[in-house]
Amino acid sequence: MGAITKREEGTFLMLFNRNGYVLNFSTNDFDVFTTNSIGEALCEKFGLSKGKSLTAYLSSASDEDRAKLLSDLFHYYEDNMEYEYNENYEDNVYWGSSISRYDERYAKIYKKCKAIIDRAEGGSSAIAKTADNLKCKFSSEYMSQQIDLMQSTNPTNAIGLAKELIESCCKTVLEELGIEWNRNDDVPQLTNKTMGALNLLPADIQQTDQGADAIKAVLGNLRAIPSKLAEIRNPFGSGHGKSASFQGLEERHAKLAVGCSITFVDFIWSTFENQKETGTKVI
Repeated sequence: MGAITKREEGTFLMLFNRNGYVLNFSTNDFDVFTTNSIGEALCEKFGLSKGKSLTAYLSSASDEDRAKLLSDLFHYYEDNMEYEYNENYEDNVYWGSSISRYDERYAKIYKKCKAIIDRAEGGSSAIAKTADNLKCKFSSEYMSQQIDLMQSTNPTNAIGLAKELIESCCKTVLEELGIEWNRNDDVPQLTNKTMGALNLLPADIQQTDQGADAIKAVLGNLRAIPSKLAEIRNPFGSGHGKSASFQGLEERHAKLAVGCSITFVDFIWSTFENQKETGTKVI
């Protein structure tokens, strides 16, 4: 994991430190969490409040241990307090009232911390760059918001949004091309119509074309991405009611779904733009 500067550390503390408390931890839970993260129960060690114990530890820990604890706390926040940074979270109101738990201030700090973590962890930098490029290409604010949410939300919502981004892209391309689609069309149907309109189906490749077999195989796998994401989304993604015993997939599965979705949409949209500009259907 890459380094997190002291200035960046301050951004995380603005997100974590709540007037002496740290997020929603009890003292015991915080000691258990930090023991699991960096091998030390911080409140027990320093004899201070959770917030002061965290600050004291960060001031003396190695860069590696600092980054580890900040990363673990961030991912805890992301997984357990989504109602605070995601305005569209399904259950972001207090029980028995209409008061939203969404907090614009913390949502802004969260985005800054997310960017730092993405850079430090390094695993999603290429995907993040492609996602940013896509947001610039789309004129639709809705699609740009989908991309943002897909990268910043929990695994369950990310998987659902990955499938919905593909749907939105296909519908937009078809509308731009003047091709009708039915509101009852499922993801495979929308994908086939869009790829067919762009001359991207395996059947569109002539056997005499150079590398025909390899291109057909790649396009076949590309076409399978939306269908398989839809299959994953039904039991694991957002959009369907879950039982009390529901257990979602892990973050790595969500990253795979998000990466596949962005790769598909980037290729489809880039092909559409290229063909619109040149007036020819070339893969």
